[in-house]
Amino acid sequence: MQDGPVLILAATIWAYWIGVAVMVVRVRKRTRRLPGVVPEQRLERLMWLVWIPLIIFWLILPSLATTQRHGLFALPELVHTHFGLVMLRWGASLVGVVCLLGTIECWMRMGKNWRMGVVPNQGTELVTDGLYARIRHPIYAFSVLLMLCSVVTVPTILMMTIAIIHVVLMILKARHEERFLLSTHGERYAEYCRRTGRFFPRLISRKA
Repeated sequence: MQDGPVLILAATIWAYWIGVAVMVVRVRKRTRRLPGVVPEQRLERLMWLVWIPLIIFWLILPSLATTQRHGLFALPELVHTHFGLVMLRWGASLVGVVCLLGTIECWMRMGKNWRMGVVPNQGTELVTDGLYARIRHPIYAFSVLLMLCSVVTVPTILMMTIAIIHVVLMILKARHEERFLLSTHGERYAEYCRRTGRFFPRLISRKA
């Protein structure tokens, strides 16, 4: 049985990670260096060990949900019969598409400064315009929201589990990058942090 919201979500997730691969190639061509694909920091190497299987599950769980009728991979029957849940899942899948489009805009704005991880020996410029004028990690924010959309669209125990792990990793990674950028850009980055939020716009700027 085909499920519209799941099909949209699956296409969105695959497009997202294909986009990541495209960015790796583009940045590699422009800088002649790998943009953090192989983690150099110990914390990021440990996170990568968790992230790789997590991404694989994120990619395949929507497809499994449309082929399995029973077990951990199957969708609860209620999501097909309850009108409110049907509408909620359609809405979540479409919000996921918006997350993808927002991420693409951020990738384009980052350009050659985009990195998958902390790379100490590659000097990058601090991007502070567009969404970055209000949020320090809009790509991570969209990733978290896309994962939450995945949970609503594919409400299974496995998807909920990888969502929790993903959110925790995003928070750890954002904090790790902020410490690195603070040591690299100094007071300029500290001032930037005072007027922006990590994943959400800051309503009131912090004083120095």
